[in-house]
Amino acid sequence: MPYLDTYQPLLDARSASHLLRRTTFGPTNQEISAFTGLSPLQAIDQLIANSSLHASPPVPIDLDETKATAGQPFLNVPFNKDRRSDWCYYVRYWWAGLMADQGKPPSILEKLTAFWQNHFVVPQGVVFDYRLTHQNLQLLRNLALGSFKTLAVEVTKDPGMLIFQNGNENTKGRPNENYARELQELFVVGQADFYGKPNYTEDDVKAAAKVLTGWQVRNYLIENSTFCDAVFTPDRHDTGNKTFSSYYNNTQITGRSDFEAGSQEIDDLISMLLRHPHTPRFICRKLYKWYVNPEVTASIEENVIAPLATFFASPENNFSIAPVIRKLLSSDIFFATQNRAAIMKSPMELVIGMLRFYNVKPPDPQSNLAAFRRYSKFAYENMSNLQLRLLDQPSVFGYPPYYQTGLSKNWITGALIGMRNRVTDQFIIASPTQDIVPGGVLIDLVGMVKSIQPNFSDVAGTPSVTVEAVLQEFTRNLLAIDLTEGQKNFLIDTIMMKGLSRRNWVTEWNAYRELPTKPERYDVVMRRCRSLVRYIFHMAEFHLF
Repeated sequence: MPYLDTYQPLLDARSASHLLRRTTFGPTNQEISAFTGLSPLQAIDQLIANSSLHASPPVPIDLDETKATAGQPFLNVPFNKDRRSDWCYYVRYWWAGLMADQGKPPSILEKLTAFWQNHFVVPQGVVFDYRLTHQNLQLLRNLALGSFKTLAVEVTKDPGMLIFQNGNENTKGRPNENYARELQELFVVGQADFYGKPNYTEDDVKAAAKVLTGWQVRNYLIENSTFCDAVFTPDRHDTGNKTFSSYYNNTQITGRSDFEAGSQEIDDLISMLLRHPHTPRFICRKLYKWYVNPEVTASIEENVIAPLATFFASPENNFSIAPVIRKLLSSDIFFATQNRAAIMKSPMELVIGMLRFYNVKPPDPQSNLAAFRRYSKFAYENMSNLQLRLLDQPSVFGYPPYYQTGLSKNWITGALIGMRNRVTDQFIIASPTQDIVPGGVLIDLVGMVKSIQPNFSDVAGTPSVTVEAVLQEFTRNLLAIDLTEGQKNFLIDTIMMKGLSRRNWVTEWNAYRELPTKPERYDVVMRRCRSLVRYIFHMAEFHLF
């Protein structure tokens, strides 16, 4: 059984596609070609190294071309309640644009940031301060591949998290237990181990809440304020010693009273949580579910999660995130056949993945502000319609399909199947309301066929591409599962040709080649292509990755 040994074969197009689908929101064919021929370790190292190119993107700008501030950054200008809603959306649009950005080499950063944002949840709909949303997201981006301890410490002091979990109300004598509970249950240790054994007690929650007293957020939603941050107030801090249960080896965190007390005690608390034997397993299990397979069996727990957790927590790695990801994504278990097409595409993988795969690139917001707004709004709204509101999870648990029974399968319900189909239809069916590109069609299907037709204008001397070649081009690197011969024949004969002879395609295509400017000849081949691709987009195989 393959586990954590390094996958030895060089990447072919199929394994390169698999790696890039799991580590990005969806690759382009050009990216797949660039990674083909690399060893798994070379590929992972490149994806990690490329993250530095994405770590400090340009800040969000005002996307309303009717305002005097159009095209200008708004995060550091005086807080404006009247523009708050717009600017909250523009932070979401900004991140959607970063997800789809194809102007830089692919990296692991954006999708890993999405993992951490769904792990350390801070919903914008609750915080509702665009400054805090951006601060939180940049914190996750900057620390995504570094020390998990540093990440947990900094998230604990993050003003957005303090607002969401009522940490700014946590004061001596009146401790608020919200974050102390979620820190253990959801963020670091996990409520219970794989076999259901609890990992902490209610008294541990109470003790942790006392450690976390004294933190407040300055200038939250204050009109005309120019910054918003977290501060520690010693007078609000519980200075007593905090004693924890046998789950934490009866650790005692020494109470302190100076201005450094807040940070020192948080550091002690996170260090204690990291020493819990289940902590590395909890984090490694979540990474496995995100990148490899949502289902974790007892065999996977003992043969993959346990040794990966030991590696993660070893003195050599000391909870560094990059090495554990490198080991997992270059392993035999990651590339194992049973783990390919084992995850249902989330709305992020579906919408952003299609934009990326078909090279529908985000416009430059500085030179074409309105076009960028339309593009990023299209991405955001289509994800939202499929029940993933970017940066706005419905609860502290994150998006339901990442924790509910059935996991990623919950992205598809009876109602959402039809909605997903309507989303994919937008890429090939012109719509008067869709103005991302002229004409409202995002994918030039006829252009794709032309790209594989040698000597397009030489009708007499160069044979037409066949329907088989057309199907091959439309499915190249598109699906994580190979189509059977029966499926291919059905797609060609029933869906594309609608019972007509395959030879009829040659006649229609050559007629278009002779007079490509004649609308009716274009329409004939376009209808053939659209019928085929639309059906493929509706197939179950298309929604797996």
